[in-house]
Amino acid sequence: MNQKPEFPDSWNLPFVERLYTEFARDPASVAPDWRGYFERIRNGEPAEAPRLAPSFQSSTEAAVTDETATGSVQYRVNQLVRNYRVRGHNIAAVDPLGRPRPTPPELEIAFYGFSDLDMERLVDCDLFPANRKRPIREVIQQLQDTYCRSIGVQYMHIDNSAIRRWLEERMEGSRNRLELGREEQVRIFTRLTNAVTFEEFIRKKFVGAKSFSLEGCESLIPLLDLAIEKAAEQGIKEIVLGMAHRGRLNVLANILGKSPRQIFREFADDSKTFRGHGDVKYHLGFSKDWTSAKGQRVHLSLCFNPSHLEFVNPVALGRVRAKQDRFKEETGNAGVGPCMGLLIHGDASFAGQGLTQETLNLSQLAGYSVGGTVHVIVNNQIGFTTAPSEGRSCTYATDVARMLQVPIFHVNGEDPEAVAQVVRLAMDFREAFHRDVFIDMFGYRRLGHNEGDEPSFTQPVLYRAIQRRKSVREGYLDHLLSLGGLTREEAGEIARQQHEALERELSQAQSEPYSGPTEKVQGIWFRGQYTGGPEKDAGNVPTIFDQKRLTELLLKQTELPENFHPHPKIKKFLESRRQMAAGTEPLDWAAGEALALASLSVEGFRIRLSGQDSGRGTFSQRHAVLYDYENGEPFIPLRHLDGTQAPVDIINSPLSETGVLGFDYGYSLDCPDGLICWEAQFGDFVNAAQVIIDQFIASAEDKWSRLSGLVLLLPHGFEGQGPEHSSARLERFLNLAALDNIQVVYPTTPAQYFHCLRRQVLRPWRKPLIVMTPKSLLREPRAVSTLQECAAGEFQRIIPDSLGDPQKVRRVLLCAGKIYYDLAQQREALQRQDVAILRLEQLYPLDEHHLQSALAPYAGDTPVWWVQEEPENMGAWRYLRARFAETLFGRFPFGGIRRPPSPSPATGSARIHKKDQKYLVAQAFADV
Repeated sequence: MNQKPEFPDSWNLPFVERLYTEFARDPASVAPDWRGYFERIRNGEPAEAPRLAPSFQSSTEAAVTDETATGSVQYRVNQLVRNYRVRGHNIAAVDPLGRPRPTPPELEIAFYGFSDLDMERLVDCDLFPANRKRPIREVIQQLQDTYCRSIGVQYMHIDNSAIRRWLEERMEGSRNRLELGREEQVRIFTRLTNAVTFEEFIRKKFVGAKSFSLEGCESLIPLLDLAIEKAAEQGIKEIVLGMAHRGRLNVLANILGKSPRQIFREFADDSKTFRGHGDVKYHLGFSKDWTSAKGQRVHLSLCFNPSHLEFVNPVALGRVRAKQDRFKEETGNAGVGPCMGLLIHGDASFAGQGLTQETLNLSQLAGYSVGGTVHVIVNNQIGFTTAPSEGRSCTYATDVARMLQVPIFHVNGEDPEAVAQVVRLAMDFREAFHRDVFIDMFGYRRLGHNEGDEPSFTQPVLYRAIQRRKSVREGYLDHLLSLGGLTREEAGEIARQQHEALERELSQAQSEPYSGPTEKVQGIWFRGQYTGGPEKDAGNVPTIFDQKRLTELLLKQTELPENFHPHPKIKKFLESRRQMAAGTEPLDWAAGEALALASLSVEGFRIRLSGQDSGRGTFSQRHAVLYDYENGEPFIPLRHLDGTQAPVDIINSPLSETGVLGFDYGYSLDCPDGLICWEAQFGDFVNAAQVIIDQFIASAEDKWSRLSGLVLLLPHGFEGQGPEHSSARLERFLNLAALDNIQVVYPTTPAQYFHCLRRQVLRPWRKPLIVMTPKSLLREPRAVSTLQECAAGEFQRIIPDSLGDPQKVRRVLLCAGKIYYDLAQQREALQRQDVAILRLEQLYPLDEHHLQSALAPYAGDTPVWWVQEEPENMGAWRYLRARFAETLFGRFPFGGIRRPPSPSPATGSARIHKKDQKYLVAQAFADV
């Protein structure tokens, strides 16, 4: 419709025109009868207009006595209330810099056609449940106080009316303001003083050093203090915190209780402060118990985090879920558990980094939910040098959070009592609904991005305004002085004590001898005596398992509940499993995996396998989750092995790599006594999670002394499926490998896979395990094993050849993974008994002793060729060549057979792939 509809003369035309304008902007904002009317007109359909009162008379008395007019007023008042609830945040005074924002027309009184006389008209309003009849003037004042002071709230996007009503009752009943006693006010003031004093002390004592100051957003410290105190009241026993580097030192000192002395030593950069290569001070984590004002103890854990700001989010929540699962397992309590996550974000990174959405999307998914997370956005209103207008396409940094149907509280960080109100609301909301909640605390960044940066280069006007502002502490002090709740002498004494305490800590840091970090492994990690370090110190453990019991476990997985209707093809799958259990069919890859998971579970080790389509398996090989063919109900046989087994979770993840891998890595940090696996749909998809691999999985032990036993299952192999379905980027993991930080294996049989997974859990050596898993080999008739090989064998780092006389061997082929079967088939076709094929099943750590032992039977001048499917610049070739150059141990000439260098892993043509593969395999047997 190109023009507004014409209205009868009897209508209040200004009001209806405004109503239509509102409808055009947001149809859901007008009442259903008007919405339907406008939609019919827009579609050219005949429509009967809703009844509306005539225009107001100039006399208030006339309007009051006119019943129809009263109905019109009530309707407009209802619209007014709704619009304040929807859009009041647009004019809330949340920006401490006071920059004005345009007022939406529907928040202007004139929008509704009210005169001054109308302000005293009594109307019915649910803002006042006890006495609903109030003057319009009082209604407007109540709305402005609730939604347009230091707190702005977005909650009307929530579909659940019960949640909306819950929020309205708590906000409107108190006008969104806490009545604080003197003790509470002094506590907030003291926390602000501690925060401000710490930043000023650091800046003066360590001139030019980077600390990523919290100045301008110091209210974060009382915010966290209030949140933790509230959590203690609610029965929370553990809080896992994640945050980036801005304000981290302040949080460590004033919330986590890390000794300022230790922080000062880190500024001094004494080599004794590091284990391994360590990390910069504003990336470090810490944990400590907090004792609340009422004596409750809460354990706080701040996660280590690199400069990749938001990437700690799923890691922290994975830790929370692991703690909650352990609580449920140990207590039998099916509730959320007494652990919560508290994530502190920056405004620019929250809006700008896609991992934010990935993490939020996990919040209500069964395999990843944690009962609600409290999110705090420290809104500096700038990102490095980038203003919000250059950094996001939405109004608020938090707009992506609206996807969760939860409230978002915007609050002025220079109003600490408003901050206290939203903390109370947020914590109560999380406890009531077990959903995420957001506190967007507006402040500013007093200094540049770091202490050596000059912010006025790019924001001169902004920083002139910032320089004129007193600190939030001084502003709150003025407020308390005006109320008589604190004297200036008392305030000065609080500041003096804090400054003197920091001076003592600095003096001790500079004068006392220091021998290095004293933090010890605690909790489950200590009880299990888990270790890191070199693999040679780890030793071996037996991974054997009773064969009769294996048979029982495999049969148990073929038993279905009564009246369960499996898919017709699943019947064949289950019958094949029965034949494997009977020993009349060999074990395929999926059966070997199922036995590994089952055997570990009945031994008391938790199993968690998550990934895209992991229940069925990308290649329809696993079928760990079965679905009733008639009603779709799921059944997981691995959960029904015996009455004492540990929990088994097989989880279909969302279409996310970074978020889910980060979550499962975090889970592994608090579950060292389980098998925690993340599976990529195709190995290539691990590309999307590279930050988690580089910054956490591969380097956490060296940087932060943190161990993990996470397993990555990455389907790998060149079968002509194109560049994005061939390579798990083996070369990248080998490039990251150093100091025995990870394990990289490429097993070729189900038994090898079985023993590898069991070894990962049974020995106390905890390192991430990268497994190149198969695709075509899942159903390769030669890639099979027997129950006996699982029951009595072990994981072999190198599988030797079974040729008769090694002295007749003229060439040794070293390989890994799928290509072994191509080489073995070619050798059989050529009847080349003079070529030995050795399988390098563990590529890292690569113990030279094992390789020497495998080559010992062969003559010293026998050439050894590494054969791989990958291009020359990928796979393991460059890693091996860098390590062994042109000879192995000075005895065996060493060369490589591989595809030519390529920027792409593989061809998209199946025909070209087969041709290249045939040539590659032929080269391995060609005489030179």
